[in-house]
Amino acid sequence: MQTLSKLTFRELCAEHGIAVTHQRQMLYEVMQSMEGHPSPEEVYARIKKKVPAISLATVYKNIHLFVESGIFRKMSMHHGSVRVEMNDEAHHHMVCSRCKSITDIGEQELGLVSKRHRLPGGFLVERYAVDVIGLCAKCQKA
Repeated sequence: MQTLSKLTFRELCAEHGIAVTHQRQMLYEVMQSMEGHPSPEEVYARIKKKVPAISLATVYKNIHLFVESGIFRKMSMHHGSVRVEMNDEAHHHMVCSRCKSITDIGEQELGLVSKRHRLPGGFLVERYAVDVIGLCAKCQKA
């Protein structure tokens, strides 16, 4: 599979079997322009400026479609709300226990290498996801 940044939106939809619509394309472009791991509400606030007629339900529905089709990944919900993962490179996360901000960190920075595809008990690994919990620099200053 090609990386998301090298495919046009139409090619990406064709590869993942979803129909191209104007709202989906706008939503995808807005999400790609956002840093970090936005919540559906954050995405809605941003896209509403470009597509005033869009509803929060439509944003949720299409984010779910993007996740189900494999375009984006859903991060763990235990950080306070659903967050969308748009970075398709192997990485992990630093999560601030106070403000709940989420920042990517590369595997090499943690000294991790995800090579094993089968774990004890026949568990088949799809991907590794490590959360490093602590205080971000901004919260440390507060």
